[in-house]
Amino acid sequence: MIDMNTTLNVFDPRIYAQGIPHETYRRSRDEEPVRWQEEHAVDDWPAGPGFWAVTRHADVVRVLRSPTEYSSWTGATQIRDPDPADLSFIRRMMLNLDPPDHGRLRRIVSGVFTPGRVERFAHGIATRARLLVDEIAERGACDLPVDVTDDYPIQNLADLLGIPAADRGQILAWTNRVVGYQDPDHATVVRGPNGEPVNPRSPAMLTDMFEYAHALAEYKRRNPADDIMTALATAEVDGQRLSDPELSMFFFLLVIAGNDTVRSALPGGVIALLGHPGEHRRLLADPGLLDSAIEEMLRWHPPVLSFRRTAVHDTELAGRPIAAGDKVVVFHAAANYDERRFPDPMTFDVARRDNDHVSFGDGPHVCLGARFARLQLRAFYHEFLWRLPDVELAGPPVRLVSNFIAGVKHLPLRYTPVARLGVE
Repeated sequence: MIDMNTTLNVFDPRIYAQGIPHETYRRSRDEEPVRWQEEHAVDDWPAGPGFWAVTRHADVVRVLRSPTEYSSWTGATQIRDPDPADLSFIRRMMLNLDPPDHGRLRRIVSGVFTPGRVERFAHGIATRARLLVDEIAERGACDLPVDVTDDYPIQNLADLLGIPAADRGQILAWTNRVVGYQDPDHATVVRGPNGEPVNPRSPAMLTDMFEYAHALAEYKRRNPADDIMTALATAEVDGQRLSDPELSMFFFLLVIAGNDTVRSALPGGVIALLGHPGEHRRLLADPGLLDSAIEEMLRWHPPVLSFRRTAVHDTELAGRPIAAGDKVVVFHAAANYDERRFPDPMTFDVARRDNDHVSFGDGPHVCLGARFARLQLRAFYHEFLWRLPDVELAGPPVRLVSNFIAGVKHLPLRYTPVARLGVE
């Protein structure tokens, strides 16, 4: 068992299987808000060079808003260094670009990921939430991720992208492969010629996903529809379409991030709410608090734990000298509980105002799908919380082993059985 109260280790993915390491984060913010973190070997994964761990809200925001100082492109955005042979391909993803190149791809996807297009899916999302809650309503008990919330964002995202129903199960398999590689329940270790583990984000490990993306794009060009994949397959900026690698990485980003952000946030929000019965009752009594409650649930349980940048040149952050080439990793959950930014941050308050959390990032890379994510969260919680008002935990949650995604693999719940409602 890792003792989170005596170590300032914020790297080891096994720590996060026990929940957010609040005491470690608090000590980091107070004692060394920008602190050098060793990147030790974990199981089959070798040690890395180490990085600067950033835990205060103001410093996290500064890093995320300063791409000329802290680059997404130089070493990409995951803590582990990618294989140098993969880096040029990985850099084609919008998430791993800096301005001005980032702006070109952002304009393309902003032009197709419009509020109007997203809102057109609102009725279908609400209907899906109702039907999924119907599936568990009469049971009196469920495992929320397995029975409901693993499927919900996948189906919503597939509708938005225009993925045929028969292919949607593959999204979950791809997501578990990429996001769950640190977790023993999901990891499938593939080894290179010298016995070293191959990163599941390596392009060589994603061939099936990329081949599918190009086949789907070609189908959409022949059979256009009102969906994101049609728009991406046909979009042009300055007379240029997306290149094949850019299309591949857009599909990767939308399928993995677009799915797993909501997939992690939904059960995490339920854990937060059920852990505070008074606030749960307060919300049930006043449905008008739902929007502010969702923001507080996102602050309390950010779906993404960390993102990496690389220092472009010698600089300084919170009094620490940062050398060009150093890895700089921001920790969203640490920032979301910073006493310097949030009054009484360890109090869960469904009516909290001025809730400037960084759960969807900040700066030029702020999550483009945040509107779609909030739409899904609102529809699900509206259906789930008031249909099952006496829901409670039936056992401890089982969390993903990951220093990147705050995933919840199992969440046993119990409640008074209620009748199905069906579709209105």
